[in-house]
Amino acid sequence: MSSDDLSYRPHQKDADAPGTPDTAAGQPARPPEPLHDPSPAPQPLDRTGRTGLKGRWTGLPAPVRWTGGILSILLVALLIFLMIFDWDWLRPPLASVISGKLHRPVRIDGHLRVHIWSWTPTATVTGLKVGRPDWQKAEKDAPQGDMAEIDGITVTAELLPLLVLHAVLPRLEVDHPVVTLYQDGTGRANWDFSDGTDTGKGARLPPIRNFIIRNGHLAMTSVQRRLRMTATVNANETASGGGQPFALLGTGRLNGAAFDLKATGGPLLDVHTGRPYPFDMYVRAGDTVMTARGRVLHVFNLGQLDGAVTVKGRDLADLYYLTGLALPNTPAYSIAANVARDDRTYHVTGINGRVGGSDLHGVLTVDIAKTGRPDLTGDLRSTKLDFRDLGSLFGATSANAPSKPHLAAAPQATTGRRLLPDASLDAERIRGMDARVRYRAQSVVATPHLPLRAVSLGVKLDHGLLALDPIDMSFPQGRLTGTAAIDARGAVQSNTVDMRLTGLHVEQFITQAGKPLEGVIDARLKATGAGNSVHKAAGSADGRMVVVMPAGMIRQSFAELMGIDATKGLFMLLNKDPHRTEVRCAIADFSIHNGVMQARNIVFDTGVVLVNGSGHVNLNDESMKFTFKGKPKPFRLVRIKAPIVIGGHLTAPTFGIDAGPAVAQGGLAAILSTVSAPLAAIPFIAGGGQKDADCGTLMGEARSKGAPTTTRAAPKAVPATVRR
Repeated sequence: MSSDDLSYRPHQKDADAPGTPDTAAGQPARPPEPLHDPSPAPQPLDRTGRTGLKGRWTGLPAPVRWTGGILSILLVALLIFLMIFDWDWLRPPLASVISGKLHRPVRIDGHLRVHIWSWTPTATVTGLKVGRPDWQKAEKDAPQGDMAEIDGITVTAELLPLLVLHAVLPRLEVDHPVVTLYQDGTGRANWDFSDGTDTGKGARLPPIRNFIIRNGHLAMTSVQRRLRMTATVNANETASGGGQPFALLGTGRLNGAAFDLKATGGPLLDVHTGRPYPFDMYVRAGDTVMTARGRVLHVFNLGQLDGAVTVKGRDLADLYYLTGLALPNTPAYSIAANVARDDRTYHVTGINGRVGGSDLHGVLTVDIAKTGRPDLTGDLRSTKLDFRDLGSLFGATSANAPSKPHLAAAPQATTGRRLLPDASLDAERIRGMDARVRYRAQSVVATPHLPLRAVSLGVKLDHGLLALDPIDMSFPQGRLTGTAAIDARGAVQSNTVDMRLTGLHVEQFITQAGKPLEGVIDARLKATGAGNSVHKAAGSADGRMVVVMPAGMIRQSFAELMGIDATKGLFMLLNKDPHRTEVRCAIADFSIHNGVMQARNIVFDTGVVLVNGSGHVNLNDESMKFTFKGKPKPFRLVRIKAPIVIGGHLTAPTFGIDAGPAVAQGGLAAILSTVSAPLAAIPFIAGGGQKDADCGTLMGEARSKGAPTTTRAAPKAVPATVRR
């Protein structure tokens, strides 16, 4: 073997490697291959040519692979656990959560069943009990036992909204709920599930497309409203037995009178929150009847509803037991209005009706959001007010009121001769609400003796302080203005009144032909008194009243009779003599103490007679006694020296003459006996020469005591035949 044969020759494969020269082929040699290739090995491909999951998983960092594996195991375990889990184990914590939301004890005596393998999971609870609030347990006459007992509740919810804590319920079924509602005398109610700081909100349920209530029973007791009622509640898919798919039917007693409630509507199936749910309601409580045709604007949100409401009865004050509003006493009424509820605000618009003989229109708003107590504001008006109805505000029995006795908030007076009403004011009612209401009457149907033209009243109520401010009544000539207040915030009710009468022409109140008296009257009454009725307040009143007539005219025959001029005045009166004389001034000044109006000064100065008077009025028993002594100014040959006496009762005054020692005067006494028995056998003496009264001083004194006196020129003393 030659040396050439012993020389090294590379392998053919090596010769083909990159960078190795190939001398035989004349090509440059291939470079040598590296000993280790750092690039990853090629991954297996699936049928689509993509890298398999196994490859991706194994390509993840080890901590991530371990975390994913653990979560997968936990998820599978959770699913298996939920499939075999006994949901009854969750009854105590679920009851605890509900108890916290309702602020009262809750327990589940039955079972809890949940089916979660659906886009609409379902849960069923049986034996649900909702207890009473703590304050109710301390009430002596409150119902015992739980507030609610429900045999079963089945709830179906949509899964996706539930994941974001928003409940949408395709179906809710309630079997045999027994609910006992209670409200105490202060208005606390066990159906108020707030913590006491957010009361009065309307019930608001989540959207429910299908709502079924089977064989529901409701019992309600309200001490504040004097209501006891039992009712049945059913909400079925279809009407049964000729009834309505939804029906709430109740009976009981309200303020001692029979009470009936009927609320009906269509089936609560396939309902939507954006589509209103219509309902009808009928309520009868004694003589009060209320009907409503309304809508729940967003189904299951009872804080948003509206409807047309009609109500009629014997006294608006009786609506307190239905509405919680302290309304005034009125005669029989019939009113229609539109009522809309916006959470804790009620808007009453389009009021149209009649109260007694008067029409009534306007708007009202009741807001309980601010303080949790009703706050009533509004503007009411009458095109034509029957003034006899206005007296009912102060407890008087209106001529338009029904003759049949009724269940009023305050019993009416039983004394047939009483002028001042003694109907009592229920202080608890007016303490429970606030109000700011204005009332105006464009015209007044008044009596011939009270020719009113228009009336305007402002009513303000603030925590038991009731004020009529302003009081404004206008006559064809003259005006009565002022304020009155009733303070019922304390144990003893106090009352104040401050009234002014200006520019009142007295002839407006005289229906007799010829107008025997003409003039302008100004007056002021300011008094305070304690008591829960007009009569009691007047019977204990202290204050002052002043009445003045700066100038006027009077038929001379009447003036002469005030001086008991038998030789002139009597025969002028009998002959209907039209001549008149001036009234220089007149004043009546009364002090009021403990319900007795004592005359301090009574003066009536005419051109022919100066009259002085004295006396009193007892506002407690409404008795009165006045004595008027007239002294002629011209000389009279014969004059009866005897005072005129007015006595009796305010509703039935008596007139006469105090004869004193009776001494008959022959033929004149015989003539007088044919005219009036009280004038017979009265002694006569000559008299005359009385001076004029100091009218300027009298008017100044009246102004100093608060009388709104004005200076007016006396009408000229011309014959009545010319002044017609």
